[in-house]
Amino acid sequence: MDFDALTLLVETTSAGSLAAAARRLRLSPMKATRLISALEEELGVRLLYRTTRSLSLTDDGLSFLPHAKTLLEERAAALASVRGGEAQPAGLLRVSASLAFGRQVVAPMIVRFMRTWPAMQVDLKLTDTVIDIVAEGMDVAIRIAELPDSNLIARRIADNPRILVASPAYADQYSLPVSLADLQCHECLTSSAAMHWAFRTAQESRMIRVGGRFTANSIDALHEACLGGLGIACLSRWDVEADLARGALREIALSDAALEPLTIWAVYASRHLVPAKVRFFIDALAERLSPNAPAATEP
Repeated sequence: MDFDALTLLVETTSAGSLAAAARRLRLSPMKATRLISALEEELGVRLLYRTTRSLSLTDDGLSFLPHAKTLLEERAAALASVRGGEAQPAGLLRVSASLAFGRQVVAPMIVRFMRTWPAMQVDLKLTDTVIDIVAEGMDVAIRIAELPDSNLIARRIADNPRILVASPAYADQYSLPVSLADLQCHECLTSSAAMHWAFRTAQESRMIRVGGRFTANSIDALHEACLGGLGIACLSRWDVEADLARGALREIALSDAALEPLTIWAVYASRHLVPAKVRFFIDALAERLSPNAPAATEP
C-alpha cells in the first residue's frame, strides 16, 4: 500500500481539502488527485466525497481512516527500530507558537535547526489563539501556560519567569508601585481575556484583579503600549530583556510579592512513537532555552 497516499488521506482530513493537504505535503494538485484515486482503486471503495466547495469522508473512508493512521505509525516504528539512534530528522515539520515567542525565539532557532538538518522543511504558524493542533495538522505546538487536561502529550521545555515593567516616562509621571496593594492605583495593561495577575507571597499564591484603560488580545500589543508609557505590563523576561538593557523599560520589584512563573511546553499529538523530526526540534528548542545556552546571534 502506498504510504504517500495514506499520508495524504490523513492530511486531507485535518486540512479540510485535498488542495490544502497537497500544499502542506508539497505535492501538485494532479499528483494528490492521482494518489487518492489509486488508493481508492486499490481498496475498491470510495474514500472521499469531493466537490468544488467541500470535501468529506465517506462511511468507508471513516472506517478506513484509523487503520491508515495505524499503518503510518507502524511504518515509522519499523524504521526507527532499524535506524536506532542514527535516525535523523527529515521531512515537513509543522510548528505552532505565539506571535511574540515565535518571532523572538522560535523563528531564529529554526534558522539554525534547518541549517543543521538540511533534509528538514518547516512550516511555522504564529498565532496568539490556542488552536486544535490535530485539526490544524500541526506536529508540535509551543505553549506558555498552565495546560488543561487533554489527550495530548506535553513535554516541559523550560521555566518562563515573568516580571512587571514600565517605561521611564510612566515611572516619572506616576512613580512605580512598591507593594502589591499599590497596583490598584496604577494603569495595568492586561489581556482582554484575563484581568487577573498571579502572584506568590511569603504565605500564599494570590490572584490580583488589575485593570487600566488599555487591553489587548496580543502580547505584542501590550508590549508596545508599555513602551509607549500607557501603563505597567506583566511580560516574560525573554520578551523584555533587550528593552531593559537599553533602558526603554524598567523592572518593577515589589517588596511583598513576585509574579508566578509560567512554563514553556511542547505539545504534540498522543501517539506511541514520536517522529525524529519532532524529537530533534524539541531538543533543539530546549537547548536554546537552557540557562547555559550561549547568547543568540544574528544568522
